[in-house]
Amino acid sequence: MPKYVLFDTETTGNQEEDRIIQLGAMIVDAKAPVEVYDELCFSDVEIKLEAMEVHNITPDMIIGKPEATQTKFYQKLQEYNNPSNYLIAHNINFDLGMIKKEGFESQYQILDTLRCAQHLFPELPYHRLQYLRYALDIYMDEEEEAAKHNITIKAHDAIGDVLVMKLFLSQLVAKCRTAYPDFNPMEKLVELTKTPVFIQTFKFGKYKGKETTQVAKEDPSYIMWMMKNMDMDENLKYTLEKLTSNTTNDYY
Repeated sequence: MPKYVLFDTETTGNQEEDRIIQLGAMIVDAKAPVEVYDELCFSDVEIKLEAMEVHNITPDMIIGKPEATQTKFYQKLQEYNNPSNYLIAHNINFDLGMIKKEGFESQYQILDTLRCAQHLFPELPYHRLQYLRYALDIYMDEEEEAAKHNITIKAHDAIGDVLVMKLFLSQLVAKCRTAYPDFNPMEKLVELTKTPVFIQTFKFGKYKGKETTQVAKEDPSYIMWMMKNMDMDENLKYTLEKLTSNTTNDYY
């Protein structure tokens, strides 16, 4: 049976020099008890004040703790590292980037619950985990789930976020079964993770709140300006390229 490794990191910051100081994880197997890991770890990189403001981990809390590679979870991460298992996180590129700094090279199938949320819940204005927690009523089930695994839920705490993510994954699977009934839901979620999201509505700029396809028809020069002048993430780049392609095809 495949292992589903859900994990989250808390770090000294979000810059290149920053490192992991907490690992939270739940490893799910249909035929075995859930494995829960909640481990602080030492780093000699100074914890930035902005990071402390978010996760409340202070330098004294990590003194004497093992380094990230010496934690029990990191050892399990390595043990299960093969393509039959799934590695799952919310905005996984960040967390995966952090554990790669510790020498980890993934062979897992990768599932990003953030990217999948953007695909499967496009009607929601935001897809942050804490927003989804309330928008989808996940918070109503989390205390019961936490009690099963002796977990204390706190916002922006690694293991608390993993628990919310586990409950949200169940909703993603259900949504996927409805939207793609002919596909294995986990395999489809992995595919959606690899697929950029087409942005339906602009969330910024002079056309904030307007449908992207309508703006492309009415003001194609604005789309071209964005492509030439803006620093774009993968989803925006994908969307603008699709819009310009469709606009060009409209002329033929």
